[in-house]
Amino acid sequence: MTETPKPSVLFVCVHNAGRSQMAAGYLRELAGDRVEVRSAGSMPADQINPVAVEAMREEGIDITAEQPKVLTTEAVQDSDVVITMGCGDACPFFPGKRYEDWKLEDPAGQGIEAVRPIRDDIKARVETLLAELLG
Repeated sequence: MTETPKPSVLFVCVHNAGRSQMAAGYLRELAGDRVEVRSAGSMPADQINPVAVEAMREEGIDITAEQPKVLTTEAVQDSDVVITMGCGDACPFFPGKRYEDWKLEDPAGQGIEAVRPIRDDIKARVETLLAELLG
């Protein structure tokens, strides 16, 4: 019996500081080691949005150790599912990958009250994605 390779997911937003980091945090938390999780940005920020960190801390998920990373062609090639969050044409396209674009508000510059609903929307989408990936 051969083991199915674990699916890999890449979350991409422009700065890799808010939405994609929250999504990656949820998927890591919910999937454990069953899914490989990556995140990147087409123009990564210097650091993660502190409000995104705070919003995730409220959920018991610590993303403080993460750093915004630049989107590479290799990261896309190595992923089965590529989820973009408003970076549009900046994401390279490869045939045979599953692409989804999640329309989400950008938490940059917003307070915690505005970021919570974005976080909750991301959580619901990640739960749906996980159910699809793992059946």
